Amino acid sequence: MVSLTIGAAVAALLWAYLLLGRGRFWRIGRITVRTGATMPPRRIAVIVPARNEAAVVARSIASLLELSGEFLHIFLVDDASSDGTAHFALQAAASAGQSDSLTIIHSRPLPPGWSGKLWAVSQGVEAASRLAPDFLLLSDADIVHSAAIPSLIAIAERGYDLVSFMVKLHCRSFAEKLLIPAFVFFFFMLYPPAWIRDPRRTAAGAAGGCLLIRPESLSHAGGVAAIRGEIIDDCALARAVKRSGGRVWLGLTENSVSIRAYGSFAEIGRMISRTAFNQLHHSALLLLGAVVGLAVTYLFPPSLLFSHHPVPFVLGAAAWVGMTIAYLPMIRFYRLNPLWALTLPLAALFYMGATLYSAFQFWLGRGGEWKGRAQDQASHSAQISQS
Repeated sequence: MVSLTIGAAVAALLWAYLLLGRGRFWRIGRITVRTGATMPPRRIAVIVPARNEAAVVARSIASLLELSGEFLHIFLVDDASSDGTAHFALQAAASAGQSDSLTIIHSRPLPPGWSGKLWAVSQGVEAASRLAPDFLLLSDADIVHSAAIPSLIAIAERGYDLVSFMVKLHCRSFAEKLLIPAFVFFFFMLYPPAWIRDPRRTAAGAAGGCLLIRPESLSHAGGVAAIRGEIIDDCALARAVKRSGGRVWLGLTENSVSIRAYGSFAEIGRMISRTAFNQLHHSALLLLGAVVGLAVTYLFPPSLLFSHHPVPFVLGAAAWVGMTIAYLPMIRFYRLNPLWALTLPLAALFYMGATLYSAFQFWLGRGGEWKGRAQDQASHSAQISQS
């Protein structure tokens, strides 16, 4: 009875801290940008790394071209695609009558120590530097943009060196409704935007699908080469910029959306497991801590509702109420029925399993597997740390 009460008290205190003491990360209304500004006259070079993105790249390029003018040029770096990605991108530019606004770069062979995406980004930055742009926009090939880009520029003009939006992710299937809002919720819990924009704190994070950076800030942070082997490359870039004295801003938008669908639990599981164990620095001890932490924070409170003892019952109910209150703004952002806010424990259980799977994949030499490449392997990690 005593141990159960202590555990229940710990869970309730954890949610009191998450609600009040972690930068109010769950109050996403303060970081959600819904309307865009007029595009200011800035020279922007857009870099789109793409590997086998034929299904989505045309819509992404078309959306960028709708914003284009004399101050914007798009560099699509085709990373050894086998599905005609570059062809579909060129076709989209031709259909828009703006073929001159798109340059296709065929990626050179991947050198040792680099992740495929960052090697592609590096080549895009190299080509874009010849235009002397005011900003570099890094965009994933599955993102359809609209008014978010002018908003990013307006925020950067307030004195930020790197600004990024977590775009609105695809959320239609049952698996997506259960797991995608939770993905964004957990992301902001790990990287509270209020802490990220605070220059007095070391916290740094970014969302690489829609990221704007000043070229001089990128250079001052050591360039793309400084993070060349990182799997969670966007957050690594934010850390490098903040460590070098730059200012970082992270927010949420409905004006840029991902059109990449994750129709099944297996697809979302692969997406999570690609980076989960890397996030834990490949530490078995941190893995154990993460599993215990997820269990105590998300699974234990609802289980206490089956307790016959009043104190654990009340504390468990209070923790679950706090959890639901914190999750509800994200559910509303995705325009789901509010009852989905009660499913966060189930989502956490799935993420626990995906994290364990991520560790097993790493130990089997298949860590970070994405589009035919295992980019998070023990030998690879050791090579990066020694260079």
